[in-house]
Amino acid sequence: MADRAKSPLLLIAAGGTGGHMFPAQALAEAMVRRGWRVKLSTDARGARYAGGFPHVVQVVQVASSTPARGGALARLAVPFRIAQGVLAALWGGLRDRPAVVAGFGGYPTIPALAAALMLRIPRAVHEQNGVLGRVNRVFAGRVQAFACGTWPTDLPGGVAAVHTGNPVRAAVLERAGAPYIPPGDYPMSLLVIGGSQGARILSDVVPAALARLPATLRANLRVAHQARAEDATRASAAYAAAGIDAEVAPFFPDIARRLSECQLVISRAGASSVADISVIGRPAILVPYAAATGDHQTANARGLVAAGGAILIPESRLDAAALAEQVALVLDNPAAALQMARSALAYGIPDATERLVGLIETLSLKEAQ
Repeated sequence: MADRAKSPLLLIAAGGTGGHMFPAQALAEAMVRRGWRVKLSTDARGARYAGGFPHVVQVVQVASSTPARGGALARLAVPFRIAQGVLAALWGGLRDRPAVVAGFGGYPTIPALAAALMLRIPRAVHEQNGVLGRVNRVFAGRVQAFACGTWPTDLPGGVAAVHTGNPVRAAVLERAGAPYIPPGDYPMSLLVIGGSQGARILSDVVPAALARLPATLRANLRVAHQARAEDATRASAAYAAAGIDAEVAPFFPDIARRLSECQLVISRAGASSVADISVIGRPAILVPYAAATGDHQTANARGLVAAGGAILIPESRLDAAALAEQVALVLDNPAAALQMARSALAYGIPDATERLVGLIETLSLKEAQ
């Protein structure tokens, strides 16, 4: 225990969504294996995603807020809550000084990064998306290292970045490059994922699209569909009416296994989803979330689509007929599906975590000198 107390400390700051927390978790897993102490700084929303972090990672909840939620009074309180979080982070940094602070985006990262700036602690930021989030854009020129998960990324002028790729969790990495079984005349798995809480439009359109497929193809489908709780009953009923075997749930804890076993995935284009799909190597139909800030999900999808590993359908053009056509195009063409899987795998960056670890360790060594 005494030796561990002398180990360098990495403070990871991440916002309250799976898109920020999953790559943060991957880095935490790797740094703990290297003997580092790791703390996670997040808000109450982010703490809900912290269950998968190594048990030795201390979770520190900070006061934070975002102007995107709440009424006028809540928005007026945002600067005061953030200031409260910064003061707490300053006190924490003085008591137990981190060797490096790594931010993964979201308003809850402001206290840790601002305190690190004031305490002159080495700082790194990892941006998952092809378009910078607001907080990462603010800190882009105030950190010693800026890592990009998607390439190219729209960067502010004068900011140099390293393309590390997006770290994936250990469960995904364990199935990296798992052999792909092309579609054929047998029970095929189709996975539908819409981010950490599903997507309403996918719950409406996907069952209707699959219902339009030829009966012989429908009979072979085994669908796992991640849907919001309020949409699950409706989606399940639509699948049942079409005679399609479907499991509908708000969350699948074994998503890596399901992804590795599927013949096709229909997904939003969140950065973590694109990384998971490409590291395992599966054909995908991507439907970027139209309301995403700066249309960053379309930017996330471009590379995988250009590589030949995915088909992109803009949300504005998504309907049952268009989706059914693309699903049939993949499932009726085994050779093309296999090539998509290979192209997705070639696009993936399975060592993204190691690249990010190297960046963190380099910052730590510079500080020690």
